[in-house]
Amino acid sequence: MSSADPPTGRRERNKQAKLERITAAATELFAEHGVDDVTTQQIAEKADIGTGTLFLYAKTKGELLLLVQNAQYSSALEKGRALAETIPDGIDAVMAIVQPVVHCNRAQIDNGRTYLREMVFGDPHEPHHGEALAIAGQTEEAIAAALRRDERIEDGDAPTLARVVSSVMFLNMASSLNVALSDDEVVEEIRKQVTALLPH
Repeated sequence: MSSADPPTGRRERNKQAKLERITAAATELFAEHGVDDVTTQQIAEKADIGTGTLFLYAKTKGELLLLVQNAQYSSALEKGRALAETIPDGIDAVMAIVQPVVHCNRAQIDNGRTYLREMVFGDPHEPHHGEALAIAGQTEEAIAAALRRDERIEDGDAPTLARVVSSVMFLNMASSLNVALSDDEVVEEIRKQVTALLPH
């Protein structure tokens, strides 16, 4: 911490510590049992806080899932973006972004599908939902940047194509038809659809 940074007060440190305990408890329980089979009471007990306190950080179990998955999604996106920057081919660069996001989303398939549903249908004024939408926007930006390296794609078309590619990715991750597929099979299906969409 630099001398210009104000010291963090005890109250803020306590709030941050509680948030970290809640996130860790929800992450562990959701991964072990799936979001549908975990109660907010179980999360509160594991985080060593009261249920009322838990609701100060997230009002619903869906918001708790957003809290947990947002952090994981952000890490996956950063990993994909860093790899994409080293790949000259547009489609290969796009798939470098897509692959870690698919693996992250499908680490616990039911949780991943519920996360996508919460992202689309959740309360847009809820902060964890807003963060999820921001991450989706960052995903589109990363894909657009990768597409701009493809000389067949005009610069102005890249954002629109990125939105379509992002939609293809989300639909394939959410689809009940793909639940039994492996991550690699889902990634390959996305690659086929993206390749068909882009100029040849």
